[in-house]
Order: sequence, then C-alpha cells, then structure tokens
Amino acid sequence: MTTAGRGMRVAAVVSLPVLPLAWFVALQEHPPWMPGAYLGYLLVIIAVPGTMFWRRLTGGTGWFLADAVLGTAFGLAVETLLYPIGMLFSMPFAALLMPALAFGMFRALPRRKLPERPMPWWATAGVMVAVGIAAAWFVRVGSRLIPLNGPNALRPNSDAPHSLALAAELTHHFPPKVPYADGKWLTSHWAAYDHIASSHWVTSVPLDVLTFRIVPFAMILLTVLGAAAVGMLLTGRAVAAPIAAAFSVLAGDLAAWPWAVSGRVFADGPFSLGQLTNPPQAFSTVLLLPLMAVTALLLRRKPGQSRGQLFGLFVVAGVLIAALALTKATALPVYAVGLAAAWVYLTVRAGRLNLRGLILGVGVAAAYALTSFLVLRGALSSVAFEPAATFEHMGSAVAVVGAVVVLGWLMPAVGALLIRRRLARDPMVVFLLVGLLAAIAGSSLLYEDGQSQLFFIRTGFIYGVLLATWGLGSLEGKQFYVAGLALLIGAAAIYWGRYRSDDSCSSASCFGQGLAVALVIALLGIGVLGLVLRGSRRTWAVIAVAVLLGTTVSPTAASLRKFATPPLTSYDSIAPGGIEAARFIRRNSGSDDLIATNLHCHRAQASPCLTGSYWIAGYAERRVLVQGWAYTTRVDDTYPAGVQGRYWDEDVLRLNDEAFTSPTRDLLETLRTKYGVQWLLLDERVSAPPENLDRLSALRFQYGTVRVYQLYPPPPANPFPTPTPTPTFPTPTPTLPTQTLPTQTFPTGSIPTFTPTLTPPTFRTLPTQITTTPGFRSP
Repeated sequence: MTTAGRGMRVAAVVSLPVLPLAWFVALQEHPPWMPGAYLGYLLVIIAVPGTMFWRRLTGGTGWFLADAVLGTAFGLAVETLLYPIGMLFSMPFAALLMPALAFGMFRALPRRKLPERPMPWWATAGVMVAVGIAAAWFVRVGSRLIPLNGPNALRPNSDAPHSLALAAELTHHFPPKVPYADGKWLTSHWAAYDHIASSHWVTSVPLDVLTFRIVPFAMILLTVLGAAAVGMLLTGRAVAAPIAAAFSVLAGDLAAWPWAVSGRVFADGPFSLGQLTNPPQAFSTVLLLPLMAVTALLLRRKPGQSRGQLFGLFVVAGVLIAALALTKATALPVYAVGLAAAWVYLTVRAGRLNLRGLILGVGVAAAYALTSFLVLRGALSSVAFEPAATFEHMGSAVAVVGAVVVLGWLMPAVGALLIRRRLARDPMVVFLLVGLLAAIAGSSLLYEDGQSQLFFIRTGFIYGVLLATWGLGSLEGKQFYVAGLALLIGAAAIYWGRYRSDDSCSSASCFGQGLAVALVIALLGIGVLGLVLRGSRRTWAVIAVAVLLGTTVSPTAASLRKFATPPLTSYDSIAPGGIEAARFIRRNSGSDDLIATNLHCHRAQASPCLTGSYWIAGYAERRVLVQGWAYTTRVDDTYPAGVQGRYWDEDVLRLNDEAFTSPTRDLLETLRTKYGVQWLLLDERVSAPPENLDRLSALRFQYGTVRVYQLYPPPPANPFPTPTPTPTFPTPTPTLPTQTLPTQTFPTGSIPTFTPTLTPPTFRTLPTQITTTPGFRSP
C-alpha cells in the first residue's frame, strides 16, 4: 500500500468515532451500561465473527470497511439460525459459540490474499455525516414514538405490544406458540425476534428497551451503512458510499402528501414508522443488503473463481436466503422476481442456461416452501388480489391518487438513466429495476385490511436507493457539482409545492394543486440551470434526473414531522398498574407458567370489542390463555370490518371469563390442572373482582386497576385430622415376664404429637414462589 493510501485509510479511520458517539448520544435516555452492553455484544459476538465468515467465504468486496458492515449483517443471519437450534437444547446462549466457529473456520480454510482498496477519507466522512443525521433524528423523533415510562406508556397502539409479546415468546420457548392466545403454533415470521431474544440473554438489557429502542436504532444504522457498502460494490467506486448513505437517510417518495399521510401511505425509508414498530421489516432490510452483494458477486462472474470460492459464495447466499425467509414475508418474493429477471437476461444474452442464477432461484424456492410448511404451517394469507384497493381509502379520485403515488414510488428508478458503465453486461441493473417494479406492483395490486401490502414497497425502497446511487455514482468530475445543485432545486420545488396553510387547503379537493406547482417549478429549474450551464446532452440528463430525485426529499421531511409525535391512543390500552403487575408475575414465576385474564379488548369495555390486546404476554414474558386474537391490526383503533372474528375455542374463552365473574373451586382447579393456569390478572375496568375469588385463590399483587392472583392446589379435605385413639394394653402383672408383652407396631405419624392449638394453613402467606413450572429464567 502506498503512503497516500495509508494516509487516506488513517484519515478514514479517524472519522469512525462518530459512529460510537452517535450511538450513545441517540440512546442517552438509558443507563450507559445498556447501549454499552449491546454494542459489546454486537461487536464481539456478531460483527467480528460475521466479518471473518464473510471475508473468508466470499473473498471480500475490496474495501475492508464495506466487508465489516456486510459481515455484521451476515453475522446477524448466522445468529438467527443458531439461536433456535440452541433453544431446542435449552441453550439460549448459543450465539456465544460464534467466535469459536469463526476462529475454527479461519484456521481450517486455506488462506488467500484478499484485494484491498483504499477508502478515501471524504467517503467515510460523508457516511458518518449520514450517521449523525440518523442519530439526531432518533433523539428528536424515533425515541419518542413508543414511550417506555410515564402515563403515555399506557397508550400504545397494538403494534408495539404485539412485537414485545413475540420477542418474549422467542426468549423463553421454541418452537414458538401464540403467546397471547395460547394453544396454537405461531404462524408468522419470527427470525427478527431471535436477535432480540439472544441479545437479551447475553446482555441482560430489558426486552422492552431492546425491542423499542436499541435494536431499531441499530437496524437503522446498519441500513445506512449497508446501503453505502452495497453501493460501492455495485458501482466499483467509493463515491457511491456517501451518496447511498445520504439517500437512505433523506430520500423517499412523493406519497407523503397530506391526504396520503392520513391514509398511512407515507415515505418508506429507514425513518418511516414501519421501520420502528415492525422489527421484521427493519431486520429484513439489513439482511437483504448482503444478499444483494453476494448475488452481484455470483452473477457478475469474477474471473479466476475456483469451485471452492463458488461454494463459499453459495453458502453465504444460502444462509442469508434462509434467514430472510424466516424474517419477513414480503422480502423474498421481491428478491425472487428481480433474480428471475436477471437470470432470464443472462441466459438470453449468453445463449445458454445460467447455472448460478438457477441455483440461487432453486434455493429461494426451497426456503420459501420450507417456511410455508414448517413455519407458517400452511396458514393461508389474508392478502387478496384487489387492484387499486390500496388507493381507494385515500380519496374518490382513485385513478389520479393511484397515479400520483405510483409515480412517487417510481421516482428513484430515474437514477438508472445515468448508468452507463458496464450496463450491457451487468445483470444487477435488471435485478434492481425489476425488483423495484415488483414491489410497486405488489403494493398496488394486492390488498389486506391491515395494509400489510405496503410492506412490499417498504422492501422495494432499498432497490430505489441503490438505483439512484448507481446513477449519480456514475458521474465524473464537475458533474457532481451540477447534480448537487439540481438536487437542491428539486427539494426546493417539492417543498414549495407542498406548502399549505390550514386556511388555503382544508379539503382533499386541492390535493393536485401542490403537485402541479412543484412539477412546474422543477421543470423551470431544469430549463434555467441547463441554459445557464450550456451543457451537453449528458449534462441535461444529469440535471433532469437529479432534480427529480431531489423532489423526494422534502416529502420525507414532512412525513417525519407528521409522525414526530407518538401515535398514541386517546385511552389507556394498557391497564393502569398493568406493566408493574406483569413484571411482578415475571419475577415470581417460571418461564412455562400460564396467565388467565379478563382483558381481551384493546380498549376496556369498548363496543365493539377490538381484540388486539397483547401487552400482558409482552411485559410478563409469559403465555396467556386468552388475551387478544386479532392478528391484523391498525395503528389507530379504526379496525375495518372482518379483521377479527370469534375466538377459535369458545369453550376455553367461556371457562376463562367465568373465572373472573363466577369462580368456583372446580372451575379454578380445571384451569390449573387441565390448562396449566397459575396466575390470574384481573383488570377492574372490565369487571369487579368476585367476592369469593380472594377465598379461592391468593391475592399476590394489587396496583392501579389490576389485581394478580395465584392459584394453588386445594387444601386437604380434612385439614384437622381427628387424633386416633390411644390403644389400651393390659396392665402387666409382676408375675408376667416383660419380654412376653405383646408388641404393637404403629403407622408412621399415627401417634399424635401435636397440640390442639395448631392453626390451619393460610395460603395467602405462602412464600413468594411456591408452584412454578420448571424452566430457565430470563436475565
């Protein structure tokens, strides 16, 4: 390495402290040991072994920092597959084996000299600026979306407690069941919660802090850094790193207009609400980036690859595909469509079957099939083919609304117009473009009452970021300055067009006016800048594409302001005192203990009852016999008709509810022996405690509107045994020898040794933990 190369590498490393500084600043509301413990876990258990795996199996990208980021994401994939295997053998600390596995692989595989390219200091510094923006946003907005303490913590939407309940289930059980309606296997994707659970076991950081704060912020940073790494790999240029990082932080789409925001079709970058309240979506984006990288390494046919090197690439791809299949339902189909298009392109162009793409496709199909049968257990999806239904709830002019939203989603694709290098022989352009189109088609043609079809476009967002990055990364010299000025013009145009006061635009009828103004300003900006520069056709193309990409920035900022306040309900969806009560049960129970509750509705005593309540299973980290069973939920409480039905076992539900209205000894004993219920959590907002419940069970905790009872075996039928009569013996006479006296053997305990003052047992004063099902404890 030359002296200049060493100098640039040193300068790049000097800017890296921005990353840990941003980490601790963004998580400043928590005790320092929490972000410190997780960061240590991520570095020692995930990043270092993952990087060793990545570089030895793939041969690296040529940039060590890019390999470190992609290797960290690959380490997360390995962890998500290793954790459930460990749980099957009651080894929740299985992730601690990863450093040993990496060291063994490092010693076993033959060493080879990997290519090293210098990372310019300005490229690293640009990425760190994006990291700083992400941290600042998280302090201002992200850390406030889901309150952890105070009165607002009792008013979350149903999504946050649902995620916490699944994280708690994967922490203590595998294979997982539905924790808030015990009895059925969990038929949803759970790999993201493997990471949360494994982190919880190793670091002892509370599950709610991991689920709502630390892990979402880590996924945002890994998305920014991963986009920069993949951008460099696709373009072969370090300049792509800051461009990709900036787009992943600032860019979005044109859908965040007032009517679109109210309809929940908002900008879908890493800063969108879906990334924070849906861990599988954020986790799938992080895993998708190294899968894109290894796909590029395979399909581009690097000269001189041996069979061993190809095998390593396919191993990495297989691990990532398997982990992605277990993480999010919308990620793998979008990838599969893009891969199929790239395979057809390579096959037609070469005139022979492309085996590498075919093997990847077979791997995707196998992973998808195994997930459908073994994880989802054949459960039918509620997503239906209803073209344009996504846009119907946003206004009466469905065609116009749909056209505007789709145009906004397509906007990042204009970056492909600037890609010229290796375009004729590079399948990754086809892969990204068709993948983005597939994501848009999925969101536009499919529909589900809970708007889950929008996760297709949230997956496709990263495809658009990489297309835009590749386009601008293809520029040369002064063209970068031209593009920067054009981006500012586009941002100003859309901001001006979107600006409205409450008086000037109070109805949905004027939604097209702002867009028309923005487009007129953008066209004028393109014309004026082009005439001033008197550029070539290439310069005009750069200006036009950059202005259009700039129009996606301001709506994203407006969307963030819209969601800068927590999406809380107007009522306490968690009972006052409920979090403390759930934590009391967690401290005083075994991992297999079961809770019964009288609370089923997201809003107590609401009519109709919206059965989207999951918080007991989340904060108690224990399964609940029947709490909520609405699997498709909304952020607010406006559930559409048909989103929930009757509970699948009405006899169990009736038995559960009778325990809180008219309990009897036989009923409670049935709950305890037949169903395994050890705890009762009663919310007084739903029903007052029956008078005889205190007599039939032990009141263990009371706070706010919540009471916690513990069930014990019934006392013996006769707690005061009648003393057995003392046997009488004939009085011996002096003439009889002593050894001839009759000997009588008494049963053990039959000779009364107690006094009549013995008091009966009081079950309410039993020790803290009497009857718990065996199981290993959470930290």
